[in-house]
Amino acid sequence: MNPVNDMIDSEVKGSDVVLFMKGSPAFPQCGFSGQVVQILDYLGVPYKGINVLESMELREGIKSYSNWPTIPQLYVKGEFVGGCDIVREMFQAGELQGLLTDRGIEFERKTATA
Repeated sequence: MNPVNDMIDSEVKGSDVVLFMKGSPAFPQCGFSGQVVQILDYLGVPYKGINVLESMELREGIKSYSNWPTIPQLYVKGEFVGGCDIVREMFQAGELQGLLTDRGIEFERKTATA
């Protein structure tokens, strides 16, 4: 493995919920990252946001790590969940809440109101 891959692997396995995103949870720097942050914040999910804009190696490394071409990328208990569209659709269908429950992640039991 390469150092970037090792760092990504360590982050994914070191926190229950990890979001690789453009910007930070407090200041998302793209609309897609912002949408996932809004969903996680709405649910009150504790998560770690990692800014891929800080390093070109990280930005490219996360894409090869997951074999997924876009950012943001959400991981729950070491498992790749998906990007913005998948996370949004799962949230609206109640599937994201079910996944969090199944993995033992504490969050506020809210449903989509859209």
